[in-house]
Amino acid sequence: MRQDHKKAVLTECSLPAALEAVGERWSFLILRGVFNGLHHFEEFQSTLGIARNILSNRLARLVEHEILQREPDPADRRKVAYRLTEKGRELLPVLIALRQWGERWVSGVPSNPVLVDRQSRRPVAPMTVVSADGRPLSLSELEWMDLSEVGET
Repeated sequence: MRQDHKKAVLTECSLPAALEAVGERWSFLILRGVFNGLHHFEEFQSTLGIARNILSNRLARLVEHEILQREPDPADRRKVAYRLTEKGRELLPVLIALRQWGERWVSGVPSNPVLVDRQSRRPVAPMTVVSADGRPLSLSELEWMDLSEVGET
């Protein structure tokens, strides 16, 4: 890769902005909770054991970045429920990939409970980078290109 392309990858990449929105341990654990049915401040606090001030800050940041939305709880209008937005739902593959990476490289054992496909009742496949035609790709098969040089996506 040319030096100017390397610089562009590091300066024009959206990864820093994405990490600013969610790249923190508690934010990922809150998202895991929402993906698994937690919706209320008290549920997050008691399940995660997170300090109330940190939880309040992280929830506010996730709402600010439109990953979660606050809405009155239909069962108790005095309570606020946190729900995933479309933007938030699209983080599911990120969380699954991190969990699978952790199982392989950190804990060394499969997590319990196991995430399965509801229809087949089988564990989800390992997350991988795939080509536009569905082929799994390794790092050696990838390269960064300027957007102006890329064909149809």
